[in-house]
Order: sequence, then structure tokens, then C-alpha cells
Amino acid sequence: MMNCKTNLLVLVLSCFALITFGQRTVAPLPKCKNGFIVIAHRGSHLVKPENSIAAIEEAIELGADYVEIDLRTTRDGHLVLIHNETVDHTTSGNGRIQDLNLDEVAKLALNAKDGHLYSLPSFMEALKACKNRINIYLDFKQADVAQAYEEIKAAGMEKQVLVYINKAEQYTAWRALAPQMPLMSGLPRQIKKEDLITFLDKMPLEATDNISDPVLIAALKESGLSVFLDVQMADEDSVKWKATMEKGVQGVQTDHPEALLRYLKTNNLRDGLKVSGL
Repeated sequence: MMNCKTNLLVLVLSCFALITFGQRTVAPLPKCKNGFIVIAHRGSHLVKPENSIAAIEEAIELGADYVEIDLRTTRDGHLVLIHNETVDHTTSGNGRIQDLNLDEVAKLALNAKDGHLYSLPSFMEALKACKNRINIYLDFKQADVAQAYEEIKAAGMEKQVLVYINKAEQYTAWRALAPQMPLMSGLPRQIKKEDLITFLDKMPLEATDNISDPVLIAALKESGLSVFLDVQMADEDSVKWKATMEKGVQGVQTDHPEALLRYLKTNNLRDGLKVSGL
């Protein structure tokens, strides 16, 4: 989910600059019991397959606050969890997910390191697994907003989902259909502090993920936004986690939720660092 973020909202703003909502914070984020938010990227997937129910369940057992999942659509219009446009990398099959019907998807086995058999889950299965147990950070890859929202409502998960938008039309559709749903996306990387308020007045968001300047992070916090930085990488460690926390962010997305949660607990950091000078 790293490729299309850099200048996404520049496009959004240029296309929909006349849209205003009167306040910068439109919808509350899902509630969390911890002060510092841990988001398990594609679930806890170091052993379990990414975007699988098993990876979600492991993230829940570990105590993560959110599980990040990726949403796409099959040829016959069903919502399923998969990051890539094709099934080649993560399953026993090949081809684009949008060219496969659900019955074909159901026959695929997810690639697994533990020798067990896992299937590619539907969005509804993921919603049911997460309900009242963990929040969802929904990377909205390729799906119909109305359909996704209907499934969220049917599962009773309206207050447990944060939607990450990747396209301009996704933003306007979510705001029109479900203004109470919190939205997240990247901001222009070169945006200056004095431009933030004007920008966010025109394009309200509840969270962002690509601002690392502590001064800007503090300004975003004052404007009602949370910052959840991406730290997922093979060589995540305590040095990188501490450096990220010192920027004043509200949480991180990680590929190593077990190790990160152990680090936070051991150092009494589940409520975050006390950052001064911001």
C-alpha cells in the first residue's frame, strides 16, 4: 500500500476543492483501550498467510489494536481480502482477482509457511472475526463503496473500521454515503504547517500516515488528526520504533506486532512516549 500515497490528496483536492464540511474532524476514530496504537499490517503474517483469518486471529491474540486488511472485488462482485491485483504471489493460483469468480477463488490455497491449508477470506468473514475484538484499518484497494458499507453495517462494525482511501472518487463516495465513517490517506509530502488548516478545511480526514516531521505531526494533532506511521519492514527493531514514537505519532503499522507489543509492554510504553518540545 505504499506506491500510490505520495500525492494522492493533491489530486483529490484539485478535483474536489469546492467540497467543504465545516470542520476538520468529521468522524471519530474507532475506540482503543491503549494510548499508543499498534496496527498489524495484513494481520500477524510472519508465519500465517497475509490477509487470512488466521493472521487476523493471531493479531487479536497478541493484543494489537487494529488489523490492516486489503479489499478487492471478484469478477462476480464479491468482496475479498487480498493485497495484490493478482493472486499469483499469495495463492496456489494465477490471474487477476477481478477476472476470477468467487467459486474459483474458493478453490485457491493461500501460501503458508506452517504447512496448514488456508483459504482466501471474504470481507464478511473478516468482519465477523474482528467484531468486538479488534478494529479494522481497511485499505480500500478496488471495491464498491456502497457494497462495502452495506457489509460493514450488516456486521455491526460501523464503529470499528477506519477506511484508507486510495482514489479521489473513493473519498467523495465515502463522505456522501457514510459521513460518519473515519477516513485516512496520505497528505502532500511537501506540505507546510501554514497550509495544513486550509488544506484540511477543504478535505477533512481523521488520520494520515506519511508525515514524519514532528512539527507537522504536532500541528496535525492540534487539527484533530491522528498520525499512524508505516514502520513495516524486515529489519524493524526497538531503535526504529523508539525513533518513530519520539516524533509524537499516535501509532504505527508493523509487520512485527508480537515483537513490537513485547517491546512496548516491557518498557511500559503502551500509552506512548511523553514527548516534550512539540
